[in-house]
Amino acid sequence: MTNPIGSRALIDIQPAERLQGLPEQFFAKLVGKANAQAAKGRDVINLGQGNPDTPTPSHIVEAMQKASADPKYHKYPPFRGFPFLKEAVAKRYKEDYGVELDPETEVAILFGGKTGLIEISQCLLNPGDLCLVPDPGYPDYWSGVSLAGARMSFMPLLESHAFLPDYSQVSEEDRRDAKLMFINYPNNPTGAVATPEFYKQTVEFAAANGIVVSSDFAYGALGFDGKRPVSFLQTPGAKEVGVEFYTLSKTYNMAGWRVGFALGNAAVIELINTIQDHYYCSLFGGIQEAASAALTGSQQSVAELNALYQSRREAVFSALDEIGWKAARPGGSFFCWLPVPDGHTSESFADLLLEQADVVVAPGIGFGTHGEGYVRLGLLSSEERLKEAILRIGKLGLFS
Repeated sequence: MTNPIGSRALIDIQPAERLQGLPEQFFAKLVGKANAQAAKGRDVINLGQGNPDTPTPSHIVEAMQKASADPKYHKYPPFRGFPFLKEAVAKRYKEDYGVELDPETEVAILFGGKTGLIEISQCLLNPGDLCLVPDPGYPDYWSGVSLAGARMSFMPLLESHAFLPDYSQVSEEDRRDAKLMFINYPNNPTGAVATPEFYKQTVEFAAANGIVVSSDFAYGALGFDGKRPVSFLQTPGAKEVGVEFYTLSKTYNMAGWRVGFALGNAAVIELINTIQDHYYCSLFGGIQEAASAALTGSQQSVAELNALYQSRREAVFSALDEIGWKAARPGGSFFCWLPVPDGHTSESFADLLLEQADVVVAPGIGFGTHGEGYVRLGLLSSEERLKEAILRIGKLGLFS
């Protein structure tokens, strides 16, 4: 159908300023490069993204199949979700971390953890307000702050400090002005894990300076060498100063199901629920029932998934040792944070691996200035493919 008035646009569409200020979607650029190489018929091994590669456990899928046929879920769900799902995540936190949560006032159901990480900036930051952000860190923290019209001050995560922020290095001005801060352990992209001592320092720093803590616990189930990652909410006083974001995406391979939670400080939870009252009408009830089955049923699949990633980690680092690529093993998550060889930036090295080895890794600069000098590799393919990727890289002779 042709435009009856002609080919000229009737109006000049101008995006709102909040959209013009958004950072570039880093992973979209990464996917574009990988797809272009694959379109040439190349056998590309994509280890650059964080998308779980194994299926959702069958008992969760079966719960969804049964629930989807129940007519009670064919209507609008309650705006703030079904109580049984909030009770389920509270039960899981009690069993796994010893944390008591009031399902009604200290739990918000989210359309995936990413949604909550964007929303909290809208709930707490006014234009011009300051947020403390880890560098390197998950780029969508920046997106939420940008949409709020707020400012960021970056907290360097350095290998010399175990990839933990050093609060003694935060300036007096930033301490005074900051209203919100993000932390994320097990960490994306470094794979570092937090200690109880670090979380104690975090609570003390936040309380002393009136800063709300947003703890991103997306990889909370993935800890290696027999060590369960510590939850921020296990720390005395944590609920007084902040919230934690949890997701089923990694724990149960439910990335496409989009189920997450905000947990902790009741005042912040109410703000998140309020903004979501205007955005959504909660998740499909069948998904909520399946999510409840995941949280309250056998956790054997979680243990098996954790073992799978640890086995893959060992396979990767054995292969890295063989080609002379030296790096520290991650303590959690499903990412490896690897230094680039001399003479390369993170992006030039990532491009080289794609073009000459058909291997995709994520350049560290995409996660912040202090990500320069590293690339992120995901443990999200079979051991055979992971070892093949490292073998291909080794043939380039960059580490000999």
